[in-house]
Amino acid sequence: MCSEVRRSDARDNRERILTVARAAFAGEGLDVPIRKIARWAGLGPATVYRHFPSKKDLLAAAFAESMATCSTIVEEGLAAADPWDGFCRVVERLMEVHALDRGFSRAFTSRVPKTTTWFAEGRDRTLRLTLELVRRAKDPGDLRDDFVLEDIVLALMANSGIRAESPAAGAAASRRLTAFMISSFRTEPEPAPLPPPARLLLAPR
Repeated sequence: MCSEVRRSDARDNRERILTVARAAFAGEGLDVPIRKIARWAGLGPATVYRHFPSKKDLLAAAFAESMATCSTIVEEGLAAADPWDGFCRVVERLMEVHALDRGFSRAFTSRVPKTTTWFAEGRDRTLRLTLELVRRAKDPGDLRDDFVLEDIVLALMANSGIRAESPAAGAAASRRLTAFMISSFRTEPEPAPLPPPARLLLAPR
């Protein structure tokens, strides 16, 4: 019984560390010290290091799921029968992932520390796949010819700058921004109903 309790406590501590780390990376950047993460999690640094022997290990665990999700999203977009539909779906889903995990988004769109080579490699792979998706969407003439991969990165950067009153409002604002972006990416924009607007922190009352 005691061993089961210890294992349960260890699982809880690990999840608490990851939750706090993601929030810390989102708010303060990737250089936030392990000691500060431990303090915010209500744990000692030794407990954090037992679960994550290095900062690289903590970063890997914090962002692994989001990185894998992004790769899967782009792979599925490439498999779509219609290149434009595949492209649109990828942009929508990438923006959603980045809106939900701002620590990951901050890391994805910035220089990562040398200790996080794994992250740069995963990001580069995702971007290479996205570049192929862009080429496929251009071939039929749906995606404007002057569109470049950096435009998707620009959209992700804009997305990460959304400041809303709640996570739900932030997600709603992200969906609306995505709709504007996709319309501007098309060779011949076709006006379509936008997702509902969201209350943003600078909006007048």
